[in-house]
Amino acid sequence: MIDIEKSEVQQSEACITTEDTHGYLLDAARTDAGQGLKLSHDENHVLIPQPSSDPHDPLNWSQSKKNLVLLIISATAFLADYGSATGAVTLIPQAMLWHMSEDEVNHSQVGNLFMLGGGGVIVVALAAYCGRLPVFFWFAVFAFATAAWCAGASSFDSFFAARVLNGLFSTVSQGVRELYITSGDGDKKLTSSQGGLMLIKDIFFLHEHARKINQWSAFITVSPYLGPLLAAFMITKLSWHWPFWIYTIETGLCLIGIVLFLDETYYDRRISVEDQPTRQSRWLRMVGTEQYRSRHLRNTFLQAMARPLKVILKPTVFISTIYFLFTFAWVVGINTTLSIFIGPLYNFGPKQIGFLYFAPIIAALLGELIGHWLHDRIATIYIHRNGGILDPEARLIAIYISTPFMLAGLVLIGFCLQNGYHYMVTAVAWGLYVFGIMITTVALNAYNLESYPEASGEVAAWINFARTTGGFVVSYFQVRWAVAMGPRRSFGVQAGVTAAVFFLVVLLHVFGKRLRSWSGPLEFKTN
Repeated sequence: MIDIEKSEVQQSEACITTEDTHGYLLDAARTDAGQGLKLSHDENHVLIPQPSSDPHDPLNWSQSKKNLVLLIISATAFLADYGSATGAVTLIPQAMLWHMSEDEVNHSQVGNLFMLGGGGVIVVALAAYCGRLPVFFWFAVFAFATAAWCAGASSFDSFFAARVLNGLFSTVSQGVRELYITSGDGDKKLTSSQGGLMLIKDIFFLHEHARKINQWSAFITVSPYLGPLLAAFMITKLSWHWPFWIYTIETGLCLIGIVLFLDETYYDRRISVEDQPTRQSRWLRMVGTEQYRSRHLRNTFLQAMARPLKVILKPTVFISTIYFLFTFAWVVGINTTLSIFIGPLYNFGPKQIGFLYFAPIIAALLGELIGHWLHDRIATIYIHRNGGILDPEARLIAIYISTPFMLAGLVLIGFCLQNGYHYMVTAVAWGLYVFGIMITTVALNAYNLESYPEASGEVAAWINFARTTGGFVVSYFQVRWAVAMGPRRSFGVQAGVTAAVFFLVVLLHVFGKRLRSWSGPLEFKTN
């Protein structure tokens, strides 16, 4: 049995960590040369985490290898929402082929959405027990198989089953949006972790996170809108099967990349180099054999499965999850059902519906760009006014700004669909809501991940679960609800719910610090 003690690397990191605020000293000019800290190549940044002397330590991999891993996991992360949202357009010809209503065919999509969220929680727990690489490999294998099943399905029952299973396995590299964190000296860093983001945290240093995760996020930002956009153009000339065959090919390319280039990125620096598990074969690590042999050095199976449960029992995480469930639900509901509304309203065919999806893509990108500046600015002002300390609750201030955009977007969508306003007004309304939800997503996740940085994977998984679960529920009744009440009233209710749950944010903003202190820290065997 290996006795894990506080290593030299940990002792060095203790010199650059501020425990009370989860802050880090990145500026090399502020460190004592006698501390022996390792610096970046330009000697401007302290390396966090401090790498070991082991060449197998992923932090010591070459930059080209790291960037190749980043490209593979970014492409894999792209697949989940892309494949899921593709069904938002293909349901039109499928309904005609299977003699069903479009709303009934849409049930296959909501099943896929639900599994995207549930799969994320499973991925995080398995990665804590099995390691990263075998979870990525096996999930990608089954994602490829179920994608091909979707493309080749000849009946709705077969398609439905394939879509549900594909949602479970395709979520492996997904996660929540990136979150910018500003330290007292103005340096920006990024943290988050679920699936692909776990690997990014494993192989890149803290001062690199902003740049690397921003690249990863670009793939995810456009994926739920690019899927239906491309599918809409495809089905004007080809059968509904082709968008899913393209999706299958994309999944296969990612699987090939995983097989050829990915390696295990989990590395416990509490263990000395001499006592690290022996690395024999990358193929054995890919299928999980080597990780199984060294399982006594990580979480037990029960400990790994219990980690997500411990996190959701924290009051601030639970309240955040409830808030996000009732806020992001309308995003998914609109994205998966809007084609059903606007087709007959504007006499749009698949091609016109595809063009309309440019609106949320532009809004999402604007939300990313403006949101980065906004969160940075809020943090900088707060730090200056709070004696150099950044409390996690400061992240919630951005939601006070984003909520009016979400409310205006929802109300205006309802009026557009009820009164038949010009489709350009509908596009602007949709964009307003997407813009607001992008800023809200970053703020909420920043708050939770700064509150519990040791549980970044579990926190991200629960927020993602709320995102997809809300959409899963709403997509089941969105169309019938609008038909029964009228779009203006149904979307007005959605805006009312969004306004009501905003008071949960106020609750966290005022009492969050006391709730975190009362509930105590998480005590995990590994981070």
